[in-house]
Amino acid sequence: MRKTSLIASCFVLVSMFSASCFAAANAKVWPASDKAKQFVKDTIVIGMLASPYGTGWTKNEQPLAYYKEARAAGITGHELTLTAASMNWDHLMQQHKAYREAFAEEPENYIFVRSIRDIEAAHLRGKTAIIWNSQTATILEEDLSRMAALKEMGITSMILAYNDRFRTGSGSLAAFNGMDDGLTNWGRAVIDEMVKYGILLDLSHTGKQTAMDAMDHMDKHHPGVPYVFTHSLPAGLYKDEPKATPRGCYRNITDEEALRVVKSGGYVSPTFTEWMMDGIWPDDLTPKQAADMIDYYVKLLGEDYVGLATDDMYDVSLVVEFAKKNAAMYNDGGYMINAFNKGADGSAPLARILAAVTDELWKRGYTNEQLAKIYGGNKMRVFQQVWEQAPKGKWDAEYEERIKLRKELMEKYGTR
Repeated sequence: MRKTSLIASCFVLVSMFSASCFAAANAKVWPASDKAKQFVKDTIVIGMLASPYGTGWTKNEQPLAYYKEARAAGITGHELTLTAASMNWDHLMQQHKAYREAFAEEPENYIFVRSIRDIEAAHLRGKTAIIWNSQTATILEEDLSRMAALKEMGITSMILAYNDRFRTGSGSLAAFNGMDDGLTNWGRAVIDEMVKYGILLDLSHTGKQTAMDAMDHMDKHHPGVPYVFTHSLPAGLYKDEPKATPRGCYRNITDEEALRVVKSGGYVSPTFTEWMMDGIWPDDLTPKQAADMIDYYVKLLGEDYVGLATDDMYDVSLVVEFAKKNAAMYNDGGYMINAFNKGADGSAPLARILAAVTDELWKRGYTNEQLAKIYGGNKMRVFQQVWEQAPKGKWDAEYEERIKLRKELMEKYGTR
């Protein structure tokens, strides 16, 4: 890593987790039809959120309340970030311990995911599936042998370079400032170990050249192994808005990057985050805007390659406050702070918006089968291929049978 660890660590406080002040507690609950609410409950729904102990939450009741509401709304599971930016192995252990202690207060409500069957079990039994991820490779501390331990610990996906410049390559903010060095030899070695142990390559937060190099490496050396963008908005969605900024949000990705995912069989998930919505930052992200994000990717990539994410937090009042007081640390031309100052400091928890998004997508002609893929089916297919190294096409061959079996089990044993 070429920049100071202080600046990289500061990114953990803000650009790591794009969300709102008291996001979960104060986010709007959008009205929706009873039919849409039931559809969400009947469908495997996998979101993503990131909220570090110490800045995103400090009391166990905060995550426990969040997941209680999510379970009631029918959200099956969450990809949950433990580390990002320049965090090291000790940070990983600290964050993991904090979360496990919180969940230990209600052990009957959580399943820690090691396979897709754990996600299915959580759905059938009305529990919360916890899917660990790392948004940085710095936790390896230059020791590739730790990848096996990460797999055993349940880390299911990992980002190579988070915003800044690292030994693996360059992140999106470094690229925004003209410093994208591309994928390094160490980055290639990390990717090879990830594939070896069944850990999914996540290219969110990654500079374009570094991401393209990583995808080239995957296509050449690991053909048929999916890679993904777990929480990235499309740069093309808002580029023609009247108030669009000249360069847009550094976090958003090009159509060229997103289209590469199709070849691998992966997926791209837009994030329901206000401050990345170039030039049209609302006080509350609406179901229509969330549907626009999904619809953009479906039209670009196809229904088999799109997922969901919110990048939500439990409480980031301290994060936003820190960002505004230390604006000089965020070298993005003032983009993020400007968005925060205009009121774009929120994101939409799936529990409070997804049913309304469902109504909106139905209006646009989406079928239940398409929504089931987007809400969780596409992720399940990729998870099985990568985590369990299942042959390509196995999920497709079993998909209808698995859906039928789930419905039979739900009717027999009940759910939620």
